[in-house]
Amino acid sequence: MFTEADIDRIGRSVEARTLPKCEWTHAAHFAAAMWVLTHPNLVAERDMPAVIRGYNDATGTRNTDTTGYHETITQASIRVARAFLANRPDAGRAEALSKLLASPFGRSDWLFVYYSRDRLFSVEARRGWVEPDLSPLPF
Repeated sequence: MFTEADIDRIGRSVEARTLPKCEWTHAAHFAAAMWVLTHPNLVAERDMPAVIRGYNDATGTRNTDTTGYHETITQASIRVARAFLANRPDAGRAEALSKLLASPFGRSDWLFVYYSRDRLFSVEARRGWVEPDLSPLPF
């Protein structure tokens, strides 16, 4: 589905704020996470929020208490991407991303196994990390 070159292009384009908005899909978010996690000068948990916020600003998506950047979703997604990379140390990012997207974590609603809708979409969860209220994350 995604190649190593696709992951690099998506990651660089999101960072440069040039990725066409129509390409900023659920799968592209995970591709960008894989890119950030393997970028030698970036720390995913620290740097991904600014990358996404900046990209949102550049594409006309407001970062508010109800739209745009979401801290809990971002940090949970980084955890998933990191786990898939760590569980496949001899595989490339593209293979890890393919396995992730084919798993239950690749579904856009995967967080609802762990979070109630009210908790996940709370202002608190959008602004900062909140722990799941239904079941602990497995990583």
